[in-house]
Amino acid sequence: MHTQHKAVKEVELINTLPLSQSYFKGSRNTPLTNKTIGAYFDFIVDKNPNSLAVVVNHQNIRLTYKEFQKEVNQLAMGLLAIGVKPGDRVGIWSPNNIQWCLTQFATAKIGAIMVCINPAYRPNELQYALNSVECSTLITASQFKGSNYIDMLNSLAPELKHCDNGKLSAQALPSLKNVIRIGDEISAGMFSFSDIMKMATSAHELELNAIATNLSADQDINIQFTSGTTGNPKGATLTHKNILNNALFVAESMHFTEQDKLCIPIPLYHCFAMVLGSLLCVAKGAAAIYPSDSFDAKTTLDVIEQEGCTALHGVPTMFISQLELSTFNEYDLRSLRTGVMAGSTCPEQVMRKVQTQMNMHQVLIAYGQTECSPINNITETDSSIERQVTTVGRALAHTEVKIIDELGNIQKIGLPGEVCSKGAGIMRCYWNDEEKTKATIDSDGWLHSGDLGVMDSEGFVSIVGRIKDMIIRGGENVYPREIEEVLYTYPGIQDAAIFGISDEKYGEEVCAWIQPKEDAILDEQAIREFLKDKLAYFKMPRYIRFVESYPMTVTGKLQKFKMREQMQEALSDKAFS
Repeated sequence: MHTQHKAVKEVELINTLPLSQSYFKGSRNTPLTNKTIGAYFDFIVDKNPNSLAVVVNHQNIRLTYKEFQKEVNQLAMGLLAIGVKPGDRVGIWSPNNIQWCLTQFATAKIGAIMVCINPAYRPNELQYALNSVECSTLITASQFKGSNYIDMLNSLAPELKHCDNGKLSAQALPSLKNVIRIGDEISAGMFSFSDIMKMATSAHELELNAIATNLSADQDINIQFTSGTTGNPKGATLTHKNILNNALFVAESMHFTEQDKLCIPIPLYHCFAMVLGSLLCVAKGAAAIYPSDSFDAKTTLDVIEQEGCTALHGVPTMFISQLELSTFNEYDLRSLRTGVMAGSTCPEQVMRKVQTQMNMHQVLIAYGQTECSPINNITETDSSIERQVTTVGRALAHTEVKIIDELGNIQKIGLPGEVCSKGAGIMRCYWNDEEKTKATIDSDGWLHSGDLGVMDSEGFVSIVGRIKDMIIRGGENVYPREIEEVLYTYPGIQDAAIFGISDEKYGEEVCAWIQPKEDAILDEQAIREFLKDKLAYFKMPRYIRFVESYPMTVTGKLQKFKMREQMQEALSDKAFS
């Protein structure tokens, strides 16, 4: 790994612009791979057949790479058996489990496009996701936390109760043909996951091998939903090359090898876990360790100790929860060395505790967005504590990052502007949405993040705000417009404004200012009940305030920054009164 001094020297040699401008080009020391995910996976299995590949603690599953490959191939052939073809969209709606891990690699092997669906989605969100990318197949868990997925699917597609498996024709979900239920239980109109695993024949094996020879690393392999200010999620479409290289470069930044064991308590539906967890481990032949179906601080620490994990990923909130456990000091965490912290800024005292009390001296801060597959900036293992808590590092390998002003010119060093990136990780498009793609990726291939950043003379970037009002709550992106649109449908609400306010635990919390219609009497609890069935839990407003009017500009635009200031002040006064 090169030092900061060498990296600066490199940028001086290859950068056509002087270092007085906010532009940095990542290292090219690690070559890009042009393998497909399936081919790369098989290559790693051949190198490490008996190495530990996956541990799923809550399902009591341990697989070597050779065993994992066998299961992946069984599922891939099973999907071919029910008619899934290269290019078909296969949705997965489930918390973390072995089935999720298998689906990721099985779909890649047959060239199907895996569509990640948030386990917290409600029926209307699920319906939009499935229809917008025309999923022909859905792999679903039975239930998770308070959500009964089977009931929700039956409410959306009552036709399931009367159709043959694989023959769904539902009015509300016109593209969906196959529903695969995780587990052995029988549900009308649905295959069970274990049935699919038994369907392979020698003909399917020949078909699988034939597909492998025709796949290209430039083909789409994954759709990740990322919301927009208009409310409806957009399908960021990523290729084999995008996500495999992103995983590889972050693994290099972590100095990962086949000896490492990565604890992954973050959700697989998110790019963070899917690419920088599952795929990153395969990139180096390391072991992926899943402590539970969703994050639990105690279980995570139990599993780190029990498995001797060398790395741990998470958003700052997760690290805070672990450090705050009353039994924290009883754990032996000496095996830990590295990991990635992303999602929001980490307070300095937390970073110091992670490095010392959790033994993660080489923890990295990473930044990016789903559209970057997902990382475009990362710190280095020897970055100073100051860099770790005030910056998001420098451009990842094979990535260029620049900061631009309002006119699109490269900003001077030290001045804020929009963070833009270009390179190996940039998505191909938003699925079926040329207009939004063009609004995000310009004609020169630069992805515009909407984030405001400042670059220093060595290429380190600090994120100082957001051009738009996206809220990041505990690592989850929350888009105000989406919640506002739902609130507008509630009787008696004239207007609604959603914004984020700072919060010690989650980074930000969601706040709603609601303007009632004239003579309407609104009840906060009733509104919360109404929202509960329509929004994922992390989008639920923590604070609701009824107001007569909003602060506005002379042209009638809402001034959310003023609302934020007033609300922050009111909460602060309340805390000290």
